[in-house]
Amino acid sequence: MLNMDFSQRVVINSAELAWQNSPAAGVLRKRLAREEAERGHATSIVKYQAGAQFNSHPHPLGEEILVLEGVFSDETGDYPAGTYLRNPEGFVHAPFSVQGCTLLVKLHQFQESDSEQVAINTNNADWLPGQGQLRVMPLHQHGTESTALVMWPAGTHFQPHRHFGGEEIYVISGEFIDELGRYPAGTWIRSPHLSQHNPYVEQDTVILVKVGHL
Repeated sequence: MLNMDFSQRVVINSAELAWQNSPAAGVLRKRLAREEAERGHATSIVKYQAGAQFNSHPHPLGEEILVLEGVFSDETGDYPAGTYLRNPEGFVHAPFSVQGCTLLVKLHQFQESDSEQVAINTNNADWLPGQGQLRVMPLHQHGTESTALVMWPAGTHFQPHRHFGGEEIYVISGEFIDELGRYPAGTWIRSPHLSQHNPYVEQDTVILVKVGHL
């Protein structure tokens, strides 16, 4: 098990981790959280080298993907950097990448009642007004769980707040900051239920945020 105590705050700069081989040739990964070696709850950065592919497989309790670089593909289409995907339980595919790609992947983390399949190219989706200067792009909502991209213009300060149901952040670009530290692009932060902080940025920053699921 790796980082499976959800009562503890976890901060990992994925740029500092070494790539490890996966069971598929040409597919590498950096493990952020994992329940078992090759099954169960997992959060990882995954890299497909050019031409790499996985055999056809299902996703018990779902698969959630944000394409960070390159183009990710399967039988349903080609998904460029900036695409957000949710594949629910019952979905089967044989993913591959012709040119190579890098992904943020979360496995076995859907609520049992969540069967929605989602594919959003965030490059073409609209930003909505958020609190203060923030801009928000909603990606998924189910029960108390909510996932969105949030754009922080340089110099934005957010009010201190508490996370009911916890919060996960992946810093896509820029640098996210709070009283506990500074988090450059590639950093994954998981904060437990009822944790709190007072975040801000000094430069334009985009983060993926999931709340209400811990």
